[in-house]
Amino acid sequence: MVRVMGVDPGLTRCGFGVVEGRPGRALTEIGHGVIRTSPAGEVGMRLMALAAGIGAAITLHRPDIVAVERVFSQHNVRTVMGTAQASGVVIFVAATAGLPVVLHTPSEVKAAVTGSGRADKAQVTTMVTRLLNLTAAPAPADAADALALAICQIWRGGAQAKLDRALTTSRGPS
Repeated sequence: MVRVMGVDPGLTRCGFGVVEGRPGRALTEIGHGVIRTSPAGEVGMRLMALAAGIGAAITLHRPDIVAVERVFSQHNVRTVMGTAQASGVVIFVAATAGLPVVLHTPSEVKAAVTGSGRADKAQVTTMVTRLLNLTAAPAPADAADALALAICQIWRGGAQAKLDRALTTSRGPS
């Protein structure tokens, strides 16, 4: 079993979701949430708040690996800059905690969870709800997307092999 924290980075809303499982087995949702910062706040303080929130989620949920959505080009440069800054903070906090970090593209995550790389947010949320056997859809969408990232890593990312390599590297050969 591997425990993966998926993170849908954003400066205003940063979703996280933790899933435990392995390929071919039932998955278990451990927790999810959204870290919010005010768009009116100073960017440095917002990034510090995001770092604190991700650090607290890592401490609480104790993931083995962190999967982050890869930043992709958007038409709105301001939005992509905030997303890239948030992504960098998440990667830094996870690495500081000694956790391996992997990146997945949005289309890769959609394909893993729904079977289509062009699925919309509603389809992703519906499938995340079904796959994790949840009684209600995770909300907001940022948290559902983060759970989808975690599922993608377990199913397609070779989570166990990467975890084994990371543990061997940190502990030395057995």
